[in-house]
Amino acid sequence: MSTCQHRHKMSITSFIAIGTLVFTISAARSAWAVSPDIPRIQAGAEKGSVQEEIELAAAYFMGRGVDRDEKQAAYWYEKAANSGDPAAQRQIGYFYTAGIGVERDPERAARWFERAIAGGLVSAKVNLGVAYLWGMGVPKDESQAAKLFQEAAAKGSGSGACYLGNLYYFGIGVSKNAVEARRWYEMGSKLHDPRAKHNLALMLSGEQNPSSKERAVKLLRESAKAGFVPARHQLGLFLLRNPDLANSPQEPIADLEEAAEAGVWKSSVVLGILARDGVRMPKDATAAYYHFRVAAVQGGDAAARLLANDLRSLTNSLAQAQIDKQNANAADWLMAHKVALEYLFENGEDRSEFPAFGLESPEKDVHAGLLLTKPLKQGTGDATRSNP
Repeated sequence: MSTCQHRHKMSITSFIAIGTLVFTISAARSAWAVSPDIPRIQAGAEKGSVQEEIELAAAYFMGRGVDRDEKQAAYWYEKAANSGDPAAQRQIGYFYTAGIGVERDPERAARWFERAIAGGLVSAKVNLGVAYLWGMGVPKDESQAAKLFQEAAAKGSGSGACYLGNLYYFGIGVSKNAVEARRWYEMGSKLHDPRAKHNLALMLSGEQNPSSKERAVKLLRESAKAGFVPARHQLGLFLLRNPDLANSPQEPIADLEEAAEAGVWKSSVVLGILARDGVRMPKDATAAYYHFRVAAVQGGDAAARLLANDLRSLTNSLAQAQIDKQNANAADWLMAHKVALEYLFENGEDRSEFPAFGLESPEKDVHAGLLLTKPLKQGTGDATRSNP
């Protein structure tokens, strides 16, 4: 990914150019409108009800009706998995992959994925495919990963089609082929996979004809509505660049604010640029400094380096009291947003299926699985520093 940056400050044009096909998993969250009946669920689980073992595990993992306890979540998922439930087998496999409630054990995770597949759970093929892709618990075999993704897609898995599209886009385990990548993204989109819609939209957004741009916006809106946070970020960027496609002048701002709230530091950067330059909002150096500071603590070293010149310039134009206040506000923001979310659902919306893995190297400490929460990495300094 290339970053276009002026010597002294970034422009909105240069930042929009950063958009590219990058696939990560950071976190997911779901909310329930009604609290579960924990005594009933606990009693059923203790009597060996597999369904209630799963419900109790989910309650412990999300802190829904009980204190959040990853070890208890893992315990009850593994009980259900040992009883032969394929969905629980996939879930405990993810726990062993990510080290949630148990010690990390990629080999054990792969065995659970294999058992889930044997039990007929197609989506587990995506998990096992990524294990083969990176050699996590199984020998590294990119061709086998592609085979598993293709088998999953053939059985109706939109995520399988999407990840196969990723392989073709990057040329991993298969010959690099943008046409094939697009074909698989199209299939994943037809199978209602939010990530496939997002990736297809990014390919379309580079085309100049109006129909491609209109379709890109439609796909991004659908992906964002399905809870995929990166689509919300990309939608905001695309509508800034193509304001005639926005439903209202404030739509791109609202999209970027939602993505920033979910932990997308690049959305915070764009909001900072808009406030700094007075684009789509009043020119406000204090607000710009705040958004840049939040982005710096959200995005770690890469963000801190990218924003160093802008923060330094704004520091010179603001009073020390204003700087101190916004640094404190950024620190408070980080305390309240300790995870970056990749999927975000509306209250009351319960989802049984979440993404299996992100297509990223395990060397980057990428966790993968269902309902993953991952702490944000701190920047080069804490959020209270006056001089970045």
